[in-house]
Parts: sequence; structure tokens; C-alpha cells
Amino acid sequence: MDNSILITLVSLGVIGLFLVGVPIFLVIALWVTGVSLVIDFTLANIGVTLFEGLNFFGLLSLPLFILTGDLIAAAGIATRLANFAHACLSWMRGGLGLATIGSCGLFAAISGSNSATTATIGGIMHPLLKADGYDSRFAAATAAAGGTVGIIIPPSIIFIVYGFLMNLSISDLFVAGILPGMLMVIAMQAVCWWMCRKHGWGSVTPLDMKRVFRTARQAYLGFFAIFIVIFGIYSGIFSPTEAAAITVGFCLVAGLLLTREIKWKALPDILLRSGQLTGMLAPMIAVSIVMQQVFALLGAAETVAAFVAWFGNGETVVLLVCMGIVLAAGCILESLPVTVIFAPILAPIAVATGVDPVHFSVIFLVGAAIGFITPPFGLNLFVASGVTGIPYSQLVRFAVMYMTGLVISWLLIAFVPWLSLGLIPTPG
Repeated sequence: MDNSILITLVSLGVIGLFLVGVPIFLVIALWVTGVSLVIDFTLANIGVTLFEGLNFFGLLSLPLFILTGDLIAAAGIATRLANFAHACLSWMRGGLGLATIGSCGLFAAISGSNSATTATIGGIMHPLLKADGYDSRFAAATAAAGGTVGIIIPPSIIFIVYGFLMNLSISDLFVAGILPGMLMVIAMQAVCWWMCRKHGWGSVTPLDMKRVFRTARQAYLGFFAIFIVIFGIYSGIFSPTEAAAITVGFCLVAGLLLTREIKWKALPDILLRSGQLTGMLAPMIAVSIVMQQVFALLGAAETVAAFVAWFGNGETVVLLVCMGIVLAAGCILESLPVTVIFAPILAPIAVATGVDPVHFSVIFLVGAAIGFITPPFGLNLFVASGVTGIPYSQLVRFAVMYMTGLVISWLLIAFVPWLSLGLIPTPG
């Protein structure tokens, strides 16, 4: 039987497994193994590559930033940041909704995870939003949308993965995500303000500077954690791995001795949660290296390049086609498999037209982030549904409004390279 037919059968088989709920890591691993057998690619390579794929110092920051997110949630730092955001924005219509999105941005600047941002801030803010007269479905969708910046504002777990896969400086990627992440927050806040003004949701209270300063003082631990990550990496004092280790130590001490909301007996559970997430991400990264090798042997990059070239060879056309592919993939896949599968294929195509590789990384991952609230997958919508108890289907209507704002900001990020590259220090 022809190899192409066998590869098609293998692909259809693993797609069927994915549709019935088999974890994506196993789906990709089975596809890699099956296709390797079809094309006579040595299976011994899989074992070697799985080990060597994770034998990289920069990946140590991955479990550390995951642990940071769990620690700041357990230490009560996230709640203090949310209180500060509300104090600053309560004078506007929809101020509590705006504060929810702002809190997501602040939490993302320490945690680096979209699902952790949605779950933590959603759990804190959703009851407050309901009590303040917001539609409960809109409130849950707001937390889900705000969580999209979790992988864009540094530190970002997925930027670490992207940098590793594409051999780019993780520090540069972190810095490149600052302004785009802020733009996404502003775009979502604009949507939230318009919706709240239209429906009359939320109360309005005069700006109280005493309250602002009081909540800022209470949230100083969060600000200091953000400072460690962003200033340490931007200035070159720390590598991302070193910044992650220092931030973990700081958040642990803060939770145990300063806020005293982390109890010693709770530490094993916190570590276990972080370990479980790391245990899901690390195998995906390892098997992705093998998949890239198989793709190279199959000529996948050339096939996709020909497809993109069919629309035209100009930089603008190539970017729009690549963005369309990422957005479509994000509708059915989580950001990690989207990155693992498509980044090694699309990035070289875009770079060949003159797009800066760091700029394209931001474009790519903002598109993947929008996928977190894009049906039918929309991971953040599932997380928000789980936290709030509101059915997934009822969140989609309001998520579409936020998607509109995010797509507009995405286009600005794509065609204004300075937003991604303006803060990166120039060599020398």
C-alpha cells in the first residue's frame, strides 16, 4: 500500500482518538510513532530525541513560573492586586469589570498561565460582579477573556516553549510581549466599558485616592514580584530561569511569613498542582521535537509554503494567511499544540518575507491566545464555566464581543512592528 495512504489512515485514526477525548500528548505521540514506522524512520531516534529535547537549561523556568502562579494565588497576592485595580477604576461605568481585566493583566505579569489567570481572577471577581448587578454570564466571559493575556504579558510559559522550539532569546520574547499584552488589556476594557454602558451594569463610585493608596500599599508584594520578573530580565541582571527561581522564593516567603495565607501543610498540595501541569507540558515539548523531524522528512514545510504562496508572496498577504491558519487552529486546539505543530512551519515562511522572527512570535502567540475564547474549543471558557458553574454555551455570546476587540488589537500588533520590538534593548 502506498505510504501516503498509510499516513492518511494513521492521521485519521489519531484524529478519531482526539475526538473521543484521548490526551493530545498521546495523540501526537501515536501519530509520530505510526508515521515513523510507515516511512522507516528509526524508532531509536524517538527515545534519544525525547530525552535531548528536554535537556535544556532554559526550560527550567517553565515549572518555576507555573509554581509562581500557584503561590501568588495561595498567598492572597492576587486578591490584593484585584482590590487595587478596582480602587483605580471604580469611578467609571463598569469599573469592576474593567478591574477584572486589569487584574488579569497584573496576575499574568507574575504567573504566565492563561488558565491560572482565568481560574484565580474569575474565582475572586465573579461573585463581586454578580453582587454589583452584572449579568453573571458576562461576568464569567469577562474573566475568560481577561485570561487570554496570561500567555502574552511576561513571564509567559508558552513564550518559553516558542523560544525553545525556534531558538530565540526568551528574554527578548518576554520584553516583546509587554506592549502587545497591554494593548490587549486596553482593547478588552474598551469592550467591557461599552457593554456596561449599553446595559447599565455596575455601580459607579467617586475616585477615592486614599483607597487607591491603601490598596496599592497592600498589594506591594505583587508589584515587587512583577518588578523582579520584568526589570530583572529587561536589564539583563537575571536570565528568565534565574528570575523564575527568585520569584518563586519571594512568593513562598511572602505567603508563609508576610501574608501568612500559605500554611506549611498546604505546600505539598501546591507543589503537586504545579507538578501536574508541568507533567502535562514537558512531554508535549519533548514529543514536538520528534514531530518536527517527521514533518521535515514528509516535506510539510514546503507544502504549507506552497499553500501560502498560492495567495501571494507579499509580506502582508503572507502574514494574513498565517494569522488565519493560527486562528483556525486555535478554534480546535490549545495554544501548546498549536505552537508545537504550526510555529516551526509558519515562522520560517513569514521570516523569509522579511518579518522579524521575534515580531512574528508575538503575532503567532496573540492569535493562539485569542483561541482561548474561540468556539468550539475555547479553553478559558471551559475554565470560567467550571469556576462559575455557568454552562459553556451561555458564555460564547459575550466572548464574541471580546474577540472583536482582541482581533482589532491583533491586527495592530501585526502591522505595527514597533509594538513588539520597540522595548527590546539593541546590542551594544
